[in-house]
Amino acid sequence: MKAMKSTMVALAVAGAFGAGAAHAQFSGNEIKLGVLSDMSGLYKDLGGEGSIVAARMAVEDSGIEKRGIKVEIISADHQNKPDVGSSIARRWYDAEGVDAIVDVPTSSVALAVAGVTKEKNKVFLASGPGSSDLTGSQCSPNTVHFTYDTWMLANGTGTAITKQGGTSWFFITADYAFGHALQRDTTAAVEKVGGKVVGSVNVPINTQDFSSYLLQAQSSKAKVIGLANAGGDTINSIKQAAEFGIRKGGQQLAGLLVFLTDVHSLGLPTAQGLTLTTTFYWDMNDKTRAFAKRFAPQDKGVHPTMVHAGVYAVVLHYLKAVEALKNDTDGVKIVDKMKSMPTDDPLFGKGSIRVDGRGIHPAYLVQVKTPAESKYPWDYFKILTTIPADEAFRPLKDEGCYLVK
Repeated sequence: MKAMKSTMVALAVAGAFGAGAAHAQFSGNEIKLGVLSDMSGLYKDLGGEGSIVAARMAVEDSGIEKRGIKVEIISADHQNKPDVGSSIARRWYDAEGVDAIVDVPTSSVALAVAGVTKEKNKVFLASGPGSSDLTGSQCSPNTVHFTYDTWMLANGTGTAITKQGGTSWFFITADYAFGHALQRDTTAAVEKVGGKVVGSVNVPINTQDFSSYLLQAQSSKAKVIGLANAGGDTINSIKQAAEFGIRKGGQQLAGLLVFLTDVHSLGLPTAQGLTLTTTFYWDMNDKTRAFAKRFAPQDKGVHPTMVHAGVYAVVLHYLKAVEALKNDTDGVKIVDKMKSMPTDDPLFGKGSIRVDGRGIHPAYLVQVKTPAESKYPWDYFKILTTIPADEAFRPLKDEGCYLVK
């Protein structure tokens, strides 16, 4: 097994514990967070080291250290393998005193980590994974799923493109939990507004050659080729679709999960015109721009994705809940406290955590700019529509989560 990468970030305590914290019950007199992400594979740019930066910024901005509470952040690479992710989670909880695990792109890994977290009664702060099953059929009282999910992506991008005339779809789908959930949710969204799915093909994760899959999509004559994949798989499939001249031939590409870093890797000449759904864009307002200005120098100039923003926001909210409880040892009680407190941060604004663990906030339908429209580095998106918080995510009654009474 590839050697696990581990990064330790100790945040110093300013002064001794104050009177307000004197009776707090913190395990080992500190809070310990584990950032579990893809540090070396196809999702390393959208999460990876940037998620560590975002978690550190949340701790700093919370001011918790100034009030005498020590916070330690450790990290590891789950290698996009559920067995690796779950074994790291188990070791962190059992032997290393980790209170909460953060991020975890790759839904199959996230579902495994959620199971271990529930067993150990800790907290899982999911920003990276997409499967809506995390708040649906496989929901947990120990999980908060904050940033985005497959239902949101499907009902943003899928609905919009179908209404604009993309009435027949063929899916190129990553063959694991996330891809299957995204195809399922997008199919439902497309059919709801009168479209149809004419075919699909499952593709192994981290595939380099998409030619045979793109040829199947091309021969289907579908108006829309839906890319139910992410990260490096999305980048490779879009690049190779350009080489095949698919868009010039009249078929539309729908990147169902496209991150800012994907557009940066593709370049605007290739990515221009793509319609996608996101919950965060660094250039939306003064607060998001200020965050990006602090973040980018700490992540080799990379501007924050919505996963990075989600890590920041959910860690900030977690620390508020732990401080309010003065206890970091009971995962269910902490998550219940997070649900009882409204969310409010500079990146997502005001929102809430529902009983199923779903973080609720607005989403945005955006389009990738042309090279002529982009005026400065990382100026990639123009916002077409704001999807209100109460419409952006699957209705609670449809979640299928046992926590919903």
